[in-house]
Amino acid sequence: MMGMRLPELLVIGFVLVLLFGSSKLPQLGAGLGQSIRNFKKAMGGGEEEKPATPAPPAAPAPNDQAPKA
Repeated sequence: MMGMRLPELLVIGFVLVLLFGSSKLPQLGAGLGQSIRNFKKAMGGGEEEKPATPAPPAAPAPNDQAPKA
């Protein structure tokens, strides 16, 4: 069975950076992920994932001590 080890992955990553540039790689990754999700959805095996929404920031605790005058 053909396994990909670290040297092979580094060579592939280096070639990708040379071909597309480092600024385009995040866009390519997002596009690839979106296409895989769409493919799974079309095949009926993918569940619709909702993006995780972060919890709203906690309100600061009220100051129990009155200001000293």
